[in-house]
Amino acid sequence: MAFRLAVVTTHPVQYYAPLFRRVAGHEGIDLKVFYGWTGSTDASYDPGFEQEVEWDLPLLEGYNHTFVPNEADEPGTHHFRGLINPTLPVEVERWGADAVLVFGWGWQSHLRVLRHFSGTIPVLFRGDSTLIDEREGPRRWVRRAGLWWVYRRVDHALYVGQRNRAYFEAHGLTDDQLTWAPHAIDNGRFAEVPDADEGAQRWRNDIGIPEDAPVALFAGKLEAKKAPDVLLDAFLQLEDEQVHLVLVGSGPMEDELRGCGNGHPRVHFLGFQNQSRMPVVYRLGDVFVLPSRGPGETWGLAVNEAMACGRPVVVSSNVGCAPDLVDETNGAVVPPDDAGALRDALKGVLSDSEKQRRMGECSAERIRNWSIDEATARTVEAVRSEVGISVGEEA
Repeated sequence: MAFRLAVVTTHPVQYYAPLFRRVAGHEGIDLKVFYGWTGSTDASYDPGFEQEVEWDLPLLEGYNHTFVPNEADEPGTHHFRGLINPTLPVEVERWGADAVLVFGWGWQSHLRVLRHFSGTIPVLFRGDSTLIDEREGPRRWVRRAGLWWVYRRVDHALYVGQRNRAYFEAHGLTDDQLTWAPHAIDNGRFAEVPDADEGAQRWRNDIGIPEDAPVALFAGKLEAKKAPDVLLDAFLQLEDEQVHLVLVGSGPMEDELRGCGNGHPRVHFLGFQNQSRMPVVYRLGDVFVLPSRGPGETWGLAVNEAMACGRPVVVSSNVGCAPDLVDETNGAVVPPDDAGALRDALKGVLSDSEKQRRMGECSAERIRNWSIDEATARTVEAVRSEVGISVGEEA
């Protein structure tokens, strides 16, 4: 007998589509995803990139899904009232769900689902929040009290890493309510790409990077949270005149960054690149850098992608995945907003090609366990456990 699992999430996301496909293909699970918004399935304006974005990978193939009517005046995930889907609980019930898995709580519709199904069918939850940005004071305790209310409606949470687990524990979830389901990407799409290295080398040649020149790479939104300005500052402090910096992406800081680079011949801006191009993008660099200051860098899946491409990684300690994925064997963790520390870390990696090779191999090896297969197995295990408990209690 197959269990019916309803997934409630915001919109199609390139990172989650492979997981949904894999869970849907799992024996004993009948999955349906209920989306509250269309997102970038059609071209739509992304304020982080400051341009229209339409992902060029299939996001809706291989699993059952529906788009629930959204009555929000300003649809989107950037504010609480961006998802208002009055028929959502009824549609989940009509489908006959045995359990519901909710991705995130920060929208009106998602809180409504948590409240509606609490105590009726098993409610599972997946998020990647951490305590990194939490500050002492009255606001912290008000927020904690509100989140205790939220998580009392959750039977089981899937935590993506160490910091996410600590967050769930701080809000009242116990060990038997927690299952590790790694924050994962489709590793094979990045690791097993024919001619990707040759394509990256041609691209480097086209933008004027010598074949043996060391390259630091940033890829993401050019916004304050990601701190590309700290990376540019660190690069400009390097005394090595062979090193190049490649910045891939767009966003509100682009003009400022270009101004600070002041036409530097070894700083290269490549603009927004779509998903199908990213396996080549990561191979442009000899080290990938994510120097985020936050707030809100709860994980940093670009780190997974770079590691799957066999690259060393340097991240700030405000990047959520740092304690799980990065150490001295495959890169470095530096304090946020510390250009000097970042400069020294880059110098340590980029000055030694053999060290780069060893670190890249360590990255590729470590990320193998952070896979869609592992996330699927853990998710299915948690669902079966909760549905089994529910059925047993009713019996």
